[in-house]
Amino acid sequence: MTSGFAEGYFTRGRAPVGTRLVLIRHGEARCNAEGVVGGPRGDGGLTDLGRAQAGALARRLAATRELDDATALYTSILGRSIETARVIAPGLPDLAALADCDLCELHPGVADGLAWAELVERYGAVDWSVEPDVPFSPGGESWLDFYERCERAIATLVARHPGERVVAVVHGGVIEQAIKILNGSDPRERLGLRTEHCSLTEIEFDGTRRRLLRYNDVAPLSLA
Repeated sequence: MTSGFAEGYFTRGRAPVGTRLVLIRHGEARCNAEGVVGGPRGDGGLTDLGRAQAGALARRLAATRELDDATALYTSILGRSIETARVIAPGLPDLAALADCDLCELHPGVADGLAWAELVERYGAVDWSVEPDVPFSPGGESWLDFYERCERAIATLVARHPGERVVAVVHGGVIEQAIKILNGSDPRERLGLRTEHCSLTEIEFDGTRRRLLRYNDVAPLSLA
């Protein structure tokens, strides 16, 4: 028996059938806590708080088994992403993590490892809201470069895993670009999101149709 209402009246929507990307931001890293540009040199891995955040998420996933249908696990090549994936692994299916540089945070160039104040002193402060095509520092990406890389990386994952659920442990900037792709936003736009460490963002890609399934879904540290 049908309700007699058109599908458009309902807000919950149908069950997902497209590729679902579960984007998990890494736990707090030393570069975050110490105010350091966090490329490969400045990364520093997770802080004690970052490991606690990842541990809380691992226990949640082990209890709920909400990602047991995931078919693939990806990370960036940065230590904070790889370490987070290692900590949360008990809450995931037995999947070998694949590291992909295209899933990294914005490539900083020669400023990698500098304190933020030193970055500004040496290279100036880039205002991407005005000049989105200016590199972060010499040899680094611009805001538009970063968007294009993330767009390519997401398209590759969707094409590689049609109709599957894929987990990727990534970075706040990557998640911001994914939300822009979801919304069809201008690549130059800055969203100003506050994406929490070890939060889950899930987006469905079904042909040209895209749907946000969750954003900033965080396991509370009280579960630790």
